[in-house]
Amino acid sequence: MSAVPYESIRVPGESRPRLDEGLERIRRELKLPAEFPRAVVDEAEWVAEVPRLPEIDRTDLPFVTIDPPGSMDLDQALHLEERPGGYRVWYAIADVGAFVRPDSAIDREARTRGETVYLPDGRIPLHPPVLSEGAASLLPGAVRPAALWCVDLDADGRTVGADVMRALVRSRERLDYDYVQAAVDTGTADGTLRLLAEIGRLRLALERGRDGVTLPTPEREVVPDGDGYQVVVRVPLEAEAWNAQISLLTGMAAASMMLDAEIGLLRVLPPAPAEEVARVRRIASALGVPWAEEASYGDVVHDLDPKIPEQAAFLQESTVLLRGAEYVAFNGAPPSDAFHAAVAAPYAHVTAPLRRLIDRYATEICLAIAAGEPVPDEIQRIMGELPGVMAATGRRSAAAERACVDLIEASVLRERVGQTFDAVVIDVDEDRPGGQVQIADPPVVARCDGESLPLGATVRVRLTRADPATREVRFSLA
Repeated sequence: MSAVPYESIRVPGESRPRLDEGLERIRRELKLPAEFPRAVVDEAEWVAEVPRLPEIDRTDLPFVTIDPPGSMDLDQALHLEERPGGYRVWYAIADVGAFVRPDSAIDREARTRGETVYLPDGRIPLHPPVLSEGAASLLPGAVRPAALWCVDLDADGRTVGADVMRALVRSRERLDYDYVQAAVDTGTADGTLRLLAEIGRLRLALERGRDGVTLPTPEREVVPDGDGYQVVVRVPLEAEAWNAQISLLTGMAAASMMLDAEIGLLRVLPPAPAEEVARVRRIASALGVPWAEEASYGDVVHDLDPKIPEQAAFLQESTVLLRGAEYVAFNGAPPSDAFHAAVAAPYAHVTAPLRRLIDRYATEICLAIAAGEPVPDEIQRIMGELPGVMAATGRRSAAAERACVDLIEASVLRERVGQTFDAVVIDVDEDRPGGQVQIADPPVVARCDGESLPLGATVRVRLTRADPATREVRFSLA
């Protein structure tokens, strides 16, 4: 794959004032945090100058970061090596704990935010930028404290050993996914980038073998476009999937470490109920999506192409099987539900501490376990509160993302009410008429009213409503 297939909705610059008002309304409605309190900023500026630096120095390792262009909050840097019989993954994670102590002013504020929220006109960061985009970020050329994971893999990519320690690191380069993909596609990738593709493909094969699920669905993102905005719909690159596998294997290693020690913070997802699986199987049959009796859901989705209307509709409908993920804290006997159905293994979030609160706490737990030390009391006191914090702030972040896309779509279509479009039916309601359709130009997903919508079929629809004030777009069968 040499290029990113994408479509976009462009909103002209003259619409900017009205859109800015709509974005501000979203902030108010969802009670998104505003500026950091002065005490938090003061503390962040102070700790940025006096972090707790580790004794171990691994600035000899030539780390690189791989992130979207322009990113400044760089959580992860990697260096990959071959070793006898397999591979070694060095994965440096920004050591936010070197700057932020539990129950400090910064930590208390972070617990009200939970995670970084991304809006078209800017970010609402988890931590003050002096840390998240400066002193704690793994920026190229800068020596930084890190939680350094060392994960050994065999020749098939299976984990055979894992350790984590505090260490100083220095990233050499800041790369983006397009660069990595192009290097691999043209055969010019070497060192870490060559091994990223090699290990990534092995890990994807292992994921499929254990019935793990990564949905090949396009992403929708609102981004600035000159004086206006656009909604970009893009299919992720292979390089993004390879990079994600490094994060996943680290999260799996962290979960195993915490389960063995009988203390930790896990990300869990229960298996889908049998009746839901049966329903999704019926949908697959109705859409002509092949699903052999002995095949798992993961087997099916790995081979689907979201550019095919029937398969796009199936992917949309089947997401019901992946709902219900949550965090679980335990201190003692491991929980009975310590499994993530999509990962198909126990799993923990430890690789994005600049952007997600719980990763810092889970990392501190792993560092203590790996060092053979007790988990600090200050971590144990707070960890039980974190699943609730992350659930509430995660809902808020997801709602903000949906509201922004809805606002842009309503704005770009507001002058086209009454026009007709070709659309694909990607979802139908069981208990009432209607469902969701996706039109191709501009690429918009919205509700459609009508009896007996044919799931997966192409239909002609009429735009009946596009209201930026309510962020509602609605169609009916033409």
